[in-house]
This record gives sequence, C-alpha cells and structure tokens, in this order.
Amino acid sequence: MSDTNPGSDKDDGLRLTPQASGGWEDLARSWDDISLNEKPRSVNDRGDAPPIQIAQAPRSKRSVWGRVGRTVVSLVLVFGLIGPVLVTAAYRFVPPPITYLMVERVFQGRGFDRKWRSLDEISPSLVRSVIAAEDAKFCSHHGFDFGAMQKALAHNERSKRTRGGSTISQQTAKNIFLWPARSYVRKGLEAYFTVLIEGLWGKRRIMEVYLNSVEWGPGVYGAEAAALKNFGVSADRLTPAQAARLAAILPSPLKWRAAKPGPYVKRRSGRIDKAARTVSREGMARCVLG
Repeated sequence: MSDTNPGSDKDDGLRLTPQASGGWEDLARSWDDISLNEKPRSVNDRGDAPPIQIAQAPRSKRSVWGRVGRTVVSLVLVFGLIGPVLVTAAYRFVPPPITYLMVERVFQGRGFDRKWRSLDEISPSLVRSVIAAEDAKFCSHHGFDFGAMQKALAHNERSKRTRGGSTISQQTAKNIFLWPARSYVRKGLEAYFTVLIEGLWGKRRIMEVYLNSVEWGPGVYGAEAAALKNFGVSADRLTPAQAARLAAILPSPLKWRAAKPGPYVKRRSGRIDKAARTVSREGMARCVLG
C-alpha cells in the first residue's frame, strides 16, 4: 500500500496494492471464503444487535413478606377503619338496609315486615316508653351506662335469668352492623360502632334508627309495622298505654305479645307507663323530643 501518487506530494486517498507474497490471487481467494447469505450470529433479522438481557435476582423472603404485610395493613385500614366510618356516615342520612338478624329470620321462615318512618311520624309516647324500659340515662350518657353494666353482671351471677346492661346506642349498633350471637369479638365491635354512631349520628338519629329496626315480633321490625300489627294504627297514633305495651315486649319479642299480653307483660307495661310519665316530667327524653 502506498500513501502518495508517484510524482505528487499530495495524498489523494487510499489504494489497494497487491502484496508481494500473494498478490491479487490471495486476495481473491480470501473474498471467496465469505458467504453473502450468512449473517453474524450476533445480528438479528433487522440488523440490530440482540437486546441485552439482565437476569433479575430472586426476591428475598423478607421483601415478599413485607409486601404481604403492607397489603394486610391496607385491607385493615380500608375494611376495619375507613369502611365502617364511611358506612356509618352514610346511614346518618339514608335508612340502613336489611340487617343480619332480618336475613336470619327470613331464612327461618318468619317473614319480613318493615315500614320506615321518620322520628316525627312516631308517637312521642313510644319514645318515652322505650327510654323508660330500656335506657333511662339515654340522654345523659355517651353510649355506655357503666353502672347498668355492673348491675347486670351482678344480677347474672346470682340469677339464671339473664339481664342485659346494653344502652339503646349499643343495641342500635348491634342491630344495624352486627350479628346477634354473643361473643367477645362481637362485643368489641359493638363498642366500636357505638362510639361511631354517638359521634356521627347524635341521639335523635340513634333513636330514629332504633325504633325503625328493632324486632317487635316474628318478622316484624320497626314501630310502624309493630303498631299496625298489634293495634291497627300508625306509629304516630299510638296511645301511652299501647306504647308501654310495645316497650314491654322488647326483651323477648318472639315470646310475648303486645296485643294480647299475659299477666307478666301487663304488669311490666303498667310499670313502664308510670316510668314514662317520669321521663316526660323530668325531661329525660329532651335529647330526642326537645
């Protein structure tokens, strides 16, 4: 190979010159050994270099369990904390749908009768009677009556007949959100939902939901259905005596009857009627009736 043309001092390009040892014949044989139909193994059909594949290291057990833990925490936050708060807030404005107990009774063949009424469409006598029978301190506590709980525990230890110490707020929380069976888990959830409804609903809404959801007979739920079933009148037309009878059967609505009460229900309803007058006189229902 020569860098310059003879007789010129300027370079005008590269030139191929035969080597002394092989000349043009060796060069031609070297070109014959190259096949134009073959491609280098490292080049794909488009002429691009193959992609570089980087092997990923296997995930450690610690990272997998970390993701599982974060997922569990997220589910607990959504379904255990945020979800109940959102549902409870919604029930502040819309009637709660069918409850667990209602579904259970339907499958037991007891039917379903429920007619929602606003608190203004329910007799004040029923409000006073229910407070007198179930929760005399309804307007003064914040969801729990610890004195009543202690008395109920002491009574249940010495008597075979169980007495409940739950407030109307606790009963409402159980009726709307939970199942009826007794357990420590349910009681814990009941306390949680009681705090929620006391904070998000207020006393009037708690009473309204309670009177529209409580069981008042086989397949009978709420004040309107109970009033029509037992006395043939709407809930706003209940007399004090009729209201006292309805309140009297609340502890055992599948056993006792308000329309045709036995001796025990008659005595109990008489005591409730007198206590309801005290509730009215001393303003013990002021948080509901004003």
